[in-house]
Parts: sequence; C-alpha cells; structure tokens
Amino acid sequence: MKKLCILLLAGTCFLEAQADVRLPRLISDGMVLQRDQPLKIWGWAAPGEKVTVQLRNLQYPTITNAEGSWQVQLPAQRSGGPVEIQISGNNRITLHNVVFGDVWLCSGQSNMELEMNRVKYRYAADIAAADVPMIRQFTVPRRYDFKAPQNDVTDGSWVAASPATVGRFSAVAFFFARELHRRHNIPIGLINSAMGGSPAEAWISEEGLQPFPAYFQEAYRYRNDQLIRDTESHDQRISNAWYNYINTFDAGYSGKWKAATGKENGWQRLQVPGYWADSDAGFFNGVAWLHKTIEVPERMTKQPVKLELGRIVDADSVFINGKFAGWTSYQYPPRRYELTAGLLQPGTNHIVIRVVNNSGKGGFVPDKRYELTTATDTIDLAGTWNFRVGIKATALPGQTFIRWKPIGLYNAMIAPLTNFAIKGVLWYQGESNAGRPGDYLQLMQALIADWRSKWAAPQLPFLQVQLANFLETYSEPRESSWAQLRQQQLRTLQVPFTGMAVAIDAGEWNDIHPEDKYTIGYRLSLQARRMVYGERKLVASGPLFDRMQVSGQKIILHFRETGSGLTTCDGKALQQIAIAGADKKFDWAKAVIKGNTVEVWSNAVPQPAHVRYAWADNPQGANLCNNEGLPASPFTTEQ
Repeated sequence: MKKLCILLLAGTCFLEAQADVRLPRLISDGMVLQRDQPLKIWGWAAPGEKVTVQLRNLQYPTITNAEGSWQVQLPAQRSGGPVEIQISGNNRITLHNVVFGDVWLCSGQSNMELEMNRVKYRYAADIAAADVPMIRQFTVPRRYDFKAPQNDVTDGSWVAASPATVGRFSAVAFFFARELHRRHNIPIGLINSAMGGSPAEAWISEEGLQPFPAYFQEAYRYRNDQLIRDTESHDQRISNAWYNYINTFDAGYSGKWKAATGKENGWQRLQVPGYWADSDAGFFNGVAWLHKTIEVPERMTKQPVKLELGRIVDADSVFINGKFAGWTSYQYPPRRYELTAGLLQPGTNHIVIRVVNNSGKGGFVPDKRYELTTATDTIDLAGTWNFRVGIKATALPGQTFIRWKPIGLYNAMIAPLTNFAIKGVLWYQGESNAGRPGDYLQLMQALIADWRSKWAAPQLPFLQVQLANFLETYSEPRESSWAQLRQQQLRTLQVPFTGMAVAIDAGEWNDIHPEDKYTIGYRLSLQARRMVYGERKLVASGPLFDRMQVSGQKIILHFRETGSGLTTCDGKALQQIAIAGADKKFDWAKAVIKGNTVEVWSNAVPQPAHVRYAWADNPQGANLCNNEGLPASPFTTEQ
C-alpha cells in the first residue's frame, strides 16, 4: 500500500510538472495585435516549464516562474497579416489568422455598450455592407470583483465584422473603426469592455481610487461575500414578492383582457403617447392594460409587418387578436416587434398591451413612433386607446446595483487586459455620474492616470464623448447637473493627450440611448486621426471656450478649435447664450460673432461678469459651430 501511495504521488507530481500551457482569452485565434510596439504574449504552465513562442520562424523561449506564469516579448511588427503564432510547452497551441493593426479599448456605460442590433433599422445599409474582416471585436464579459485584480476574463473571442456578426459590435466603436480602416487601410481591433449604468468610480483600480475615501470604503465593504449574498437575496425576495403580487391579483389575467375587443365595460380612455398619471386615471404603479381596434387592409396581411410602440415605461407584453406578439422586460429598448404570419387578419384587428410599471410615471414616451408598417402601408397607432387598471401596487423599492460599486469593474474587466498592448481608449460615460458632477473631473483625472500607469503608457490617447442632449427643455436659464458634468468633461481636456467628441446635437430629449451612433463614432475618429494618425491640420473639434474679457457692458469670448472660422450651425442668430453679473443671476443675452470671437451683452446686465453657453440638460437650439460644421462644447466662464 505504501509503495502504491508513493507511485500515485509521483504520478501526480509528474502530471503537475507537465501541465499544459494555457493562454488568456485575449490571446486567441483572430486577434488583432498592436502594430509598431513591442508585444507581450503571456500565459500559464507548470512552474519551471520551458515555453517557446514562435512567430515567422523566429523563436522566443522563456521559463515559467514559481507561480506558473510566463511571458515573452515579441519585437514590434508592421501592420499586416494574417500570420500564425505557435506556443509550445508540454503541449502546442497554434493561433490562426492573427493580424497586426491598431487596438482600441472601448469602455464606459450603455451608450458604448449599445450594439448595432439595437439601431439596425437606422443603419440597415451599414450592417448589410459590413463585410470588413479586418475590423474585429473582443467583447469582455460583464463581471465584477472587489477582492483583487483578475488575470483573465471568463469568456470571449475575437470576431471579424460581417453582416452576420456586426450586430453584436458596439455601434459607436464600429463606426469609429470603419472610418479609420477606410482612411488608413489597417486592421482595427476593438476591445469592448463596457457595462450599462456603470459610474466612473467602478472602473478605477484600488490604487487609483485611494484619494477618494468614501468610494474606497464602499468598495472595501463589498469584499464581504456574505454581504453580497445577503443584499442580492434581500433584493430578489422583494422583487419576487412584488411581481408575484401583481401577477396573482392582476384582474386582466382572470378577465382575459388580452382578448379584449373594446366592447367590455370598465374601460377608460388614454391618449397614446402619454402617461396615465397625466390622465383621469391618475398616478399609480402596478399593471395597466390598453386596447385599440384597427382596420387592416388585406394586402398588409400578406407582407412582413413591423409593430412600433415607441418606448414604454416599464415593461410590456403585446397581444394581437388574443395571441402573444412580443414583449420587452424594461423601459429603455425601443419597441419594435416583427409580427409573425397569421397574427393580423384582413379587416378588424385588436391590439392589447399589458404594461407593468414598477416605479415612477408609467406610460408611453412621447415623440416616438407608434405605428404598424409594411413596405407599402402605415397605420398610425397614436391617439385614443382604451385603458384599464389591472392592479395597483406600491412602488417596487430600488435595487442595490452591486455590479456598479467602486473598483469592481476595474478588477474584472480592465485588469485582465493590461498586458495587451493598445493604441488608445474610447470612453463614453457620464450619465450615471450626472447626479453628482462635483467630483467627476477628479475621478476622470484619476482614471486616466490609473490606466496609463497600468499599461505603462504615459501618453496613451484617451478620447471621450461628452454627454448628449437629454430631458426636457426650458424657456429660461436654470441650473443643470448635466451641464455641470459636461463642464467637467470639458475640463478633462487639460489632461495631455485627451480629446472629446461633442454630442449636444446627437441626442434625443426622450431617450438616454440616442440612436445616432454614427455621428459619435465619426467625431471620435476625427480626434484619433489628428492626435494619433498624424493628420495635424485636420479640424477635429468644434469651438472650445478659451478665455473671456469684459469690455464695457459686453463680454468678449475667445475660442480654440475655430477651424476656418466661427459660424452658426443653422444660419440663425446665436442661441442658448446667457449672461450674468457678479450675482450669477443668468438671463438670455444677445450675441454676435466677430471673427473668431463672440460678443455677448444684455441691457438687463450692465456690469457683466459671467457667460454660459448651452447650459441645460437639453440645450435645444444651441448653434455655435465652426465652418467645418462641428458644434461648440457647452461651457461656463465661471471658475
């Protein structure tokens, strides 16, 4: 028995000593490696094992350290490929279809995460033409970890852009990459590491976040696995109880309202789009049912049909003639349902929508499309609908979004990437910090310095998107947390090797996820072309406020990035400019362009001290541009 144990132990040791070479997920078939820089190839094997990396008949040997990690450095490679790379140890791995180009890390929250599939109706032609195998994306799985930086991601692969695959690409990142690929004919790799709703502090390392004690302490709390389990369990119990209640007592289920014809008693009226809190029904959370009768010509029933229901707060299930037609589980996605054959019939049809609203005002978001369409016909669905309450409930308490807590996303979604050489960073984020803009500049300065340190690249280009226009407009100047955050983003340009795409003309007042992702990707590409690709004379930005001077009753504004001259985007007089004295009580001002300056005044402010431009959540009508058509960034002259 003793000899058998010894033999078994010896066998085990032999197996450990001969452990197979493993690679991180990023180092895989189809990858884009950064051109013109020394490259790290790394992985794991048994301690002391010899590992050899072979590229173009040249071998680069190394030996794993005591922890079983190994790393080799390849010399800089010119743009091109494909090539094969072989890694040999106890086993052999061959990586196929590897190319050398420029790799961009694409991070932030949902507007970076948002996929081409989400905007496929707007960009159908771009998707159909997306046969671009030298644009490739690696999508980092959405994970968090509060304990330590991870050395690998849990899943992922490199995917080349084609009409069949591009739907899963970040829309902003794809349009950015397409512009660069078209102009410079080099492979472009996109590492898509973004998470919807995430604040900036979630993307900073423990070291980088130490100057922010409150965030640091919050991150430390969530190193407690039991706290996470208890919090998630508590939230889940509350959510389950809430939905169990509304589903059990929803009168629409027992009354079979999904098959309503509008002739039943008890229905009120509701104007769609609109919110029932603004109708006779009044404010409530719970379930509402809506019904509309429409007449459908026979020709429409013989074609593909699309049902568009704008956006609905929060979740909806749609029935046509009593049959299920589609559903969406939360408020943000556009409601676009492609109806299967047989749902519509010639003549009279009934559309029923069950809306679940768990908090806030429930209903149908204005200024969206509500219609039934085919290639030849459109039936407008806006107008009067039948409306009935299924069940009223107290608001569902807010969830604790553990995945957004400080440090967690850095550890799981950024740290595993830092050995992989990149050309630069695209950053589209800020919405989740808009409610507390005061520390955003410091957070972004910390994040940029943190990432540059981790990549050992002090001049790593960092290109951000300024917040788009969003929410309602107002007739008078007022305070705006979104404007304050845009000002912090503007001030981030003080950090060397940073750029910014202005987006106040590319948003939607009623949608935090605007569909115009081409404009954003294109403007980011302008920044990259000038900063990174040597097009020094390219006008890559709209006007940026530089300084002001008081001249009697006027303030004269001076700008950088004026291009070939200042103008208005729409040919009208300048709008969205407000002026104030030392009391900072802002009133609308008159303003004219004089060369590359703007003169601002108001008879109501004889001693002017401050000017604000486009200072609003949604600065509708803001129209200062350069002659190249790029909009000016919002700003305040206040220090």
